[in-house]
Amino acid sequence: MTGGFIGLGTVINVATVVIGAVLGMLVGHRLPERTRSVVTDCLGLVTILMAGLSVVAVTSDALRTAVGPGAPVLIVLGSLLIGSIAGSLWRIESRLEAVAGQMQRWLARRIPSEVGSGHAARERFIEGWLSATLLFCVGPLTILGSLSDGLGRGIDQLVLKAVLDGFAAMAFASTFGIGVLLSAVSIAVIQGSLTVVGYALGSVMPEAHIAALTATGGLMLAGIGLRLLRVKDVPVGDMLPALVIAPLLTQLVVALS
Repeated sequence: MTGGFIGLGTVINVATVVIGAVLGMLVGHRLPERTRSVVTDCLGLVTILMAGLSVVAVTSDALRTAVGPGAPVLIVLGSLLIGSIAGSLWRIESRLEAVAGQMQRWLARRIPSEVGSGHAARERFIEGWLSATLLFCVGPLTILGSLSDGLGRGIDQLVLKAVLDGFAAMAFASTFGIGVLLSAVSIAVIQGSLTVVGYALGSVMPEAHIAALTATGGLMLAGIGLRLLRVKDVPVGDMLPALVIAPLLTQLVVALS
């Protein structure tokens, strides 16, 4: 799909998330707690499915050819370890939660009926915003689609992502409320920035580097799935630097091989 202006894919994506989240918020209040819990479990399972589809990129022919058959898993492991150590030292997740908490308190003073007050409402808001932001912004479609949009090569990938995100936002918002709606701002900032990068660079990242990044992002999605299923509270926010480390580490291995 071509035509329109650069950045149109992100605009469509933001719109579908807003619409989905609003519909989910309208329906969510009418659902009993046990139903919302089942919805969250379904989201956790589907997130793990999406994670598995992304992690398969570790077997990519392009990546194996570039770094050798034994290196891809080590690159993903190294990226997660280095990224997570850096993220924990920088306290990224705590800082993100603090920002979300401040946003929740600001909104609670203005629309208390939608946001709520107290510790439980704050935790619900933070979990909704952080989980939705990471789910919508970590993955191959986010990176490839935004770069492709910036390069003027079409918005097909972002349109597909927008449809998926819209339904996911509806399901998330029925459980977590307005925090999911605010994730649309995160999409606008992150995908918009990647689109600008694509427009400035004039070419996309090598396929091997994208595969390493995709596999690393897939494991982070698995962490989100475990959080949604209440299996383990994986600090996915602290792992975010791994998305930068993965292509850099891939380039290092390519240069040394």
